[in-house]
Amino acid sequence: MDRFEAMAILLLTVEKGSFTGAAKALGMPLATVSRKVAELEQHLGARLLVRSTRRLALTDAGSAYVVAAKRILAEVEEAERSASGEYEAPRGELVLTAPILFGRLHILPIVTDFLSAYPDINVRLLLSDRNLHLIEDHVDLAVRIGFLPDSSLIATRVGTMRTVLCASPTLLATLGPPRRPADLAAMPCVSFDMQAETPAWRFGRTDGQGVEEVLLVPRLAVSTAEAAVEAAIEGVGVTRVLHYQCAAAVEAGRLEIILATFENPPLPVSLIHAARGALPLKTRMFLDFAATKLRQRLSGA
Repeated sequence: MDRFEAMAILLLTVEKGSFTGAAKALGMPLATVSRKVAELEQHLGARLLVRSTRRLALTDAGSAYVVAAKRILAEVEEAERSASGEYEAPRGELVLTAPILFGRLHILPIVTDFLSAYPDINVRLLLSDRNLHLIEDHVDLAVRIGFLPDSSLIATRVGTMRTVLCASPTLLATLGPPRRPADLAAMPCVSFDMQAETPAWRFGRTDGQGVEEVLLVPRLAVSTAEAAVEAAIEGVGVTRVLHYQCAAAVEAGRLEIILATFENPPLPVSLIHAARGALPLKTRMFLDFAATKLRQRLSGA
């Protein structure tokens, strides 16, 4: 039995909440995942998981073992990186993740410049609007837009990003531009919050006293900001997105930003990494390289 593999499978099973979820993530047969966890339990002489038809739960022994397994696997990875020379020379594979459009617009150009400057480093850039888990997904650095929860992760702030309302000039000419947030209730809107049946857009009150909330019934609800921007360009309704998501359309005159004086404070943009001792040189080099360039790129965002 490969104990490191079994530990990793157990951790992923706990994270996904089921053997099925772990099997899909690993591309491994369900029976193999279940067998490897069972072999680990047999080796330890302790039951780690309580299995039921609905969910998995950790036993007391399982909870303690998971904490230890996370630490052990992190230390093994650290030792392998050190042995391969990653702390002495900038080389090896660097794994980055960023939101899809932000990554294409802002991170990819920086990565291409970085690759030219450091020929011994290869980069794997994972573009996803889902926040990947840095340790479980083996990510070295991630871009996060928004306020970060308290965690053991280390964040380097590189700028801010506005959240804006925008609409097509045609729609605004037909309906008239809104003067205050409450006017939006009488206008068609495009939402990409698929979780909310009736989305609410919140605005800071101009008198500083609390928050004003406008309930909306969207003409169109979509699953991505890119689709929301395209629908707004076509005049379907007003939409609310991060500034970089609509900047090209605004610059081209296809959308106009409205109610700018009622915008909420901009969101922080950060580069984050796991706090696990000294950073490999490749990670530290990219962090310094990218932070400077991102601050320049986001200074006018």
